[in-house]
Amino acid sequence: MRVAKADGTPHLSGYEVLELRRHAGVSVRASTTDGFKSNLTVRGALTTKGSLAAHGQHVVLDLTGYVSRGADEAEWMLNTLRQAVARSDARNVHAHAETFDGTDSPPGFAAVILLDESHVSAHCYSDRGWLAIDCFTCGGTDAKGIVDDVLDALTSEMPDLMVQQHAVMNRFLHPKED
Repeated sequence: MRVAKADGTPHLSGYEVLELRRHAGVSVRASTTDGFKSNLTVRGALTTKGSLAAHGQHVVLDLTGYVSRGADEAEWMLNTLRQAVARSDARNVHAHAETFDGTDSPPGFAAVILLDESHVSAHCYSDRGWLAIDCFTCGGTDAKGIVDDVLDALTSEMPDLMVQQHAVMNRFLHPKED
Protein backbone atom coordinates (compact mmCIF):
# COMPACT_ATOMS: atom_id res chain seq x y z
CA MET A 1 0.00 0.00 0.00
CA ARG A 2 1.33 3.43 -0.95
CA VAL A 3 0.84 6.19 1.60
CA ALA A 4 0.89 9.91 0.81
CA LYS A 5 0.14 13.21 2.48
CA ALA A 6 -2.64 15.36 1.03
CA ASP A 7 -0.02 17.35 -0.91
CA GLY A 8 1.29 14.15 -2.53
CA THR A 9 4.57 13.91 -0.62
CA PRO A 10 5.20 10.51 0.96
CA HIS A 11 4.72 9.81 4.65
CA LEU A 12 7.40 7.93 6.53
CA SER A 13 4.63 5.38 7.13
CA GLY A 14 0.86 5.38 7.05
CA TYR A 15 1.00 4.41 10.70
CA GLU A 16 3.41 7.02 12.06
CA VAL A 17 2.22 9.18 14.93
CA LEU A 18 1.44 12.79 13.98
CA GLU A 19 0.11 15.50 16.31
CA LEU A 20 -2.01 18.45 15.17
CA ARG A 21 -1.87 21.65 17.15
CA ARG A 22 -3.06 21.16 20.69
CA HIS A 23 -5.68 23.89 20.43
CA ALA A 24 -7.40 21.89 17.68
CA GLY A 25 -7.92 19.08 20.17
CA VAL A 26 -7.22 16.41 17.58
CA SER A 27 -4.34 13.98 17.46
CA VAL A 28 -3.57 12.07 14.30
CA ARG A 29 -2.17 8.68 15.19
CA ALA A 30 -1.43 5.67 13.15
CA SER A 31 0.62 3.28 15.23
CA THR A 32 -1.09 -0.07 15.69
CA THR A 33 0.50 -0.24 19.14
CA ASP A 34 -1.39 2.86 20.35
CA GLY A 35 -4.52 0.91 21.37
CA PHE A 36 -6.81 2.79 23.71
CA LYS A 37 -7.66 -0.30 25.77
CA SER A 38 -4.18 -0.28 27.28
CA ASN A 39 -4.66 3.31 28.44
CA LEU A 40 -7.51 2.75 30.92
CA THR A 41 -6.49 4.99 33.80
CA VAL A 42 -9.66 6.67 35.06
CA ARG A 43 -12.95 4.98 35.98
CA GLY A 44 -14.60 4.30 32.62
CA ALA A 45 -12.20 6.52 30.70
CA LEU A 46 -10.05 5.45 27.79
CA THR A 47 -7.31 8.04 27.87
CA THR A 48 -6.31 11.08 29.82
CA LYS A 49 -4.73 14.30 28.61
CA GLY A 50 -4.08 17.14 31.01
CA SER A 51 -7.13 17.47 33.23
CA LEU A 52 -9.46 15.71 30.79
CA ALA A 53 -10.35 12.07 30.26
CA ALA A 54 -11.93 10.47 27.17
CA HIS A 55 -14.63 7.84 27.07
CA GLY A 56 -14.71 7.41 23.30
CA GLN A 57 -12.52 6.95 20.26
CA HIS A 58 -13.27 8.25 16.75
CA VAL A 59 -11.20 7.08 13.80
CA VAL A 60 -11.47 8.49 10.28
CA LEU A 61 -9.71 7.16 7.24
CA ASP A 62 -9.67 8.75 3.77
CA LEU A 63 -8.49 6.62 0.87
CA THR A 64 -7.94 7.17 -2.83
CA GLY A 65 -7.44 4.54 -5.51
CA TYR A 66 -10.62 2.63 -4.68
CA VAL A 67 -11.65 0.35 -7.56
CA SER A 68 -15.36 -0.33 -7.98
CA ARG A 69 -16.41 -3.95 -7.54
CA GLY A 70 -19.50 -3.43 -9.68
CA ALA A 71 -23.18 -3.55 -8.78
CA ASP A 72 -22.65 -5.45 -5.51
CA GLU A 73 -19.95 -3.16 -4.10
CA ALA A 74 -22.16 -1.71 -1.34
CA GLU A 75 -23.04 -5.19 -0.05
CA TRP A 76 -19.40 -6.28 -0.39
CA MET A 77 -18.31 -3.31 1.73
CA LEU A 78 -21.06 -3.93 4.29
CA ASN A 79 -19.86 -7.53 4.57
CA THR A 80 -16.26 -6.30 5.03
CA LEU A 81 -17.42 -4.00 7.84
CA ARG A 82 -19.48 -6.81 9.41
CA GLN A 83 -16.48 -9.14 9.45
CA ALA A 84 -14.28 -6.50 11.13
CA VAL A 85 -16.96 -5.85 13.76
CA ALA A 86 -17.40 -9.60 14.34
CA ARG A 87 -13.67 -9.93 15.06
CA SER A 88 -13.85 -7.10 17.62
CA ASP A 89 -15.68 -6.87 20.91
CA ALA A 90 -18.25 -4.44 19.45
CA ARG A 91 -21.90 -5.48 19.16
CA ASN A 92 -23.68 -5.05 15.80
CA VAL A 93 -27.27 -3.90 16.35
CA HIS A 94 -28.23 -2.92 12.76
CA ALA A 95 -26.63 -2.76 9.32
CA HIS A 96 -27.60 -1.12 6.03
CA ALA A 97 -26.03 -0.46 2.64
CA GLU A 98 -27.27 1.89 -0.05
CA THR A 99 -26.03 2.08 -3.64
CA PHE A 100 -26.09 5.42 -5.45
CA ASP A 101 -26.47 5.01 -9.21
CA GLY A 102 -25.59 8.57 -10.16
CA THR A 103 -29.19 9.68 -10.73
CA ASP A 104 -29.66 11.78 -7.59
CA SER A 105 -26.17 11.50 -6.11
CA PRO A 106 -22.77 10.77 -7.62
CA PRO A 107 -22.16 7.05 -8.26
CA GLY A 108 -21.06 5.17 -5.16
CA PHE A 109 -22.43 3.79 -1.94
CA ALA A 110 -22.82 4.20 1.78
CA ALA A 111 -22.62 1.30 4.22
CA VAL A 112 -23.17 1.60 7.95
CA ILE A 113 -23.25 -0.66 10.96
CA LEU A 114 -24.94 0.73 14.03
CA LEU A 115 -23.05 -0.54 17.05
CA ASP A 116 -24.15 -0.77 20.65
CA GLU A 117 -21.01 1.34 21.16
CA SER A 118 -21.81 3.79 18.26
CA HIS A 119 -21.09 3.10 14.55
CA VAL A 120 -18.76 2.12 11.71
CA SER A 121 -19.40 3.38 8.18
CA ALA A 122 -18.01 3.58 4.67
CA HIS A 123 -18.92 6.17 2.05
CA CYS A 124 -17.62 6.00 -1.49
CA TYR A 125 -17.52 8.08 -4.66
CA SER A 126 -16.84 5.11 -6.93
CA ASP A 127 -16.28 7.11 -10.10
CA ARG A 128 -13.57 9.16 -8.36
CA GLY A 129 -11.98 6.30 -6.42
CA TRP A 130 -12.59 7.99 -3.06
CA LEU A 131 -13.48 5.97 0.03
CA ALA A 132 -13.99 7.25 3.58
CA ILE A 133 -14.13 4.93 6.59
CA ASP A 134 -15.38 6.20 9.94
CA CYS A 135 -15.64 4.36 13.26
CA PHE A 136 -16.74 5.82 16.58
CA THR A 137 -16.87 3.69 19.73
CA CYS A 138 -17.45 4.31 23.41
CA GLY A 139 -15.97 2.64 26.46
CA GLY A 140 -13.15 0.18 25.92
CA THR A 141 -14.12 -0.88 22.38
CA ASP A 142 -11.15 -0.35 20.06
CA ALA A 143 -12.34 1.70 17.05
CA LYS A 144 -8.81 1.81 15.67
CA GLY A 145 -8.62 -1.98 15.65
CA ILE A 146 -11.86 -2.18 13.65
CA VAL A 147 -10.63 0.37 11.10
CA ASP A 148 -7.22 -1.33 10.83
CA ASP A 149 -9.02 -4.64 10.17
CA VAL A 150 -11.12 -3.02 7.41
CA LEU A 151 -8.01 -1.41 5.91
CA ASP A 152 -6.19 -4.76 5.85
CA ALA A 153 -9.14 -6.35 4.03
CA LEU A 154 -9.31 -3.50 1.52
CA THR A 155 -5.60 -3.41 0.73
CA SER A 156 -5.54 -7.18 0.18
CA GLU A 157 -8.14 -6.63 -2.58
CA MET A 158 -6.88 -3.24 -3.82
CA PRO A 159 -3.11 -2.90 -3.36
CA ASP A 160 -3.05 0.55 -4.99
CA LEU A 161 -5.18 2.19 -2.30
CA MET A 162 -3.51 5.27 -0.85
CA VAL A 163 -4.15 6.50 2.69
CA GLN A 164 -4.64 10.26 2.55
CA GLN A 165 -5.68 10.67 6.18
CA HIS A 166 -5.81 8.37 9.20
CA ALA A 167 -6.92 10.30 12.26
CA VAL A 168 -7.72 9.11 15.78
CA MET A 169 -9.59 11.50 18.04
CA ASN A 170 -10.54 11.24 21.69
CA ARG A 171 -14.29 11.74 22.19
CA PHE A 172 -16.63 12.28 25.11
CA LEU A 173 -13.97 14.40 26.79
CA HIS A 174 -14.81 15.17 30.40
CA PRO A 175 -13.03 16.32 33.56
CA LYS A 176 -11.02 13.60 35.24
CA GLU A 177 -12.79 11.94 38.11
CA ASP A 178 -10.98 11.70 41.43
